[in-house]
Amino acid sequence: MPTRGVIYVHSTPLAVSAHVEWAIARVLGTPVRLEWSVQPVEPSARRAQCSWTGATGTGGELAAALRQWPMIRFEVTEEPSPGVDGERFMHVPGRGLFRGATSANGDIVLSEDRLRALVASARGYDALAHTLEKALGAPWDAELEPYRHAADGVPLTLLTRVG
Repeated sequence: MPTRGVIYVHSTPLAVSAHVEWAIARVLGTPVRLEWSVQPVEPSARRAQCSWTGATGTGGELAAALRQWPMIRFEVTEEPSPGVDGERFMHVPGRGLFRGATSANGDIVLSEDRLRALVASARGYDALAHTLEKALGAPWDAELEPYRHAADGVPLTLLTRVG
């Protein structure tokens, strides 16, 4: 069952931009040419974004391919499809990769079992609040937010997975 999503490369060194395109192309099975622009938050870096269509699980494959370069900031989303939750992957240098299941409107969701485990292991309110923030990806969101605003008004490129 096909699904779709978006790749946001928030910042990458110029020298790595071709490698990012090749990694995306390897996953999607088709040549990729992104429209790179200067990242205003980090003028020596470049940014690009594109939408993609592919099989369920393609978002995870894209995130795995892009995390090869620990210096880039990126997000990959995959929309929910019948019987499968959506996903959001966020990568920040020094923090690593975050993966979260998403609802139909894109919110990060935590399962009942995960919430029970977090509550059971917390040692007080502050510890629980910190653990929940991390489980929801708040530290990644906070670091990526300035980079996201730099993309306002930029058109998306559409990519389709072949096969």
